[in-house]
Amino acid sequence: MNTISLSRVSLGLACLGLTAAATAEPVVYEIDPRHTFPTFEADHQGGLSIWRGKIERTTGTIVIDREAKTGSIEATFDMDSINFGLDDMTNHAKAEDILDVARFPTATYTGTMTEFTRYGDPVAIEGELTLHGVTQPLALQVTRFRCQPHHRNAEQEICGADATGKFDRSDFGVTYGLDNGFLMYVNLLINVEASRVDPETMTAN
Repeated sequence: MNTISLSRVSLGLACLGLTAAATAEPVVYEIDPRHTFPTFEADHQGGLSIWRGKIERTTGTIVIDREAKTGSIEATFDMDSINFGLDDMTNHAKAEDILDVARFPTATYTGTMTEFTRYGDPVAIEGELTLHGVTQPLALQVTRFRCQPHHRNAEQEICGADATGKFDRSDFGVTYGLDNGFLMYVNLLINVEASRVDPETMTAN
């Protein structure tokens, strides 16, 4: 009797597990350009100081299945929206001898979420950054992730995250200042907010 009961329980749990796996679906979020500002740090004159700037227009989508612990991100950065807070520095960064924004008006990042917490929050992303016409691997660490209802519309789910990364700009052919001792590293500090959307609605639009 006990053996039969345990077998039935085991079968029931297995069926529940299959049902949960079958019903788990990815959720799509659209990046909010008004609340997403990737910032970066770059060396000035070989360790003299660190200059910080931000990209003011970012678009894209994030797909995540917190139960299955899978996810991806696709983001496009408007390089003409770079802002250092100093017009001369901003304009020079866009010029031909640095980022050449006229030829390369956008940068893109595509990545796959590779590590999650026990609660299904992403903590690591492996992906590729395309900048200045060159594509290179770029890993990001997600230092904070949270989803909640929008404070003005409880039916609208929004998510926010902070992520960090680092790359060598010379790997992308951005070598201005290299011969004068400028350090080539760039630190990324990214804040992003995104709203849950219906994928069919996005396709229709």
